[in-house]
Amino acid sequence: MRGFMKERKENRLFYLLNHTEEIVIVAMFALMVAVIFLQVIMRYVFSNSLSWSEELGKFLFVWITWLGISLGERKGEHIKITMLTDRLPFRVAQAVNILSEIVVIVICAVTFYYGISLVFSQMGTHYAGIKISVSWGYLAVVIGCGLMILRSIWGFGRSLKYLFKGAPAGQDGAEKGGAGQ
Repeated sequence: MRGFMKERKENRLFYLLNHTEEIVIVAMFALMVAVIFLQVIMRYVFSNSLSWSEELGKFLFVWITWLGISLGERKGEHIKITMLTDRLPFRVAQAVNILSEIVVIVICAVTFYYGISLVFSQMGTHYAGIKISVSWGYLAVVIGCGLMILRSIWGFGRSLKYLFKGAPAGQDGAEKGGAGQ
């Protein structure tokens, strides 16, 4: 019973994270489109350009991109070369997936670490048009990599479970590959 409650609490946490992430990305995307649309109208209809719109659009695009890496991991939409793992037995493919997740975690951890350094070192520098600290832009790297690490740890645990307990329901153990997992 205790394990079930822990699993439900983790599922609730990921549910909240998933929906918050989606809402923030969609809101930022809508705002980015609106700002760029406004800029086009101002420039071509009123012959007067906004000084801050291009910079805000780029800023939002950076945030959408870094938050999107976590969303892509959750939905399994990152580019992955599965030519090898599709030909491997299920459990061996899971071992390769584990190795892949470890590499992603290490790369994201290094990027996370240096991203934190950039956030602190750039606090005094400001964007010219939107008048906020450049640190806010670099914070997207830190948050995106942090979320990606969480998703990769979850993927690591899932593949580890499959490695030791076998294929999930709906797949027999003789089935090849682990790319869809």
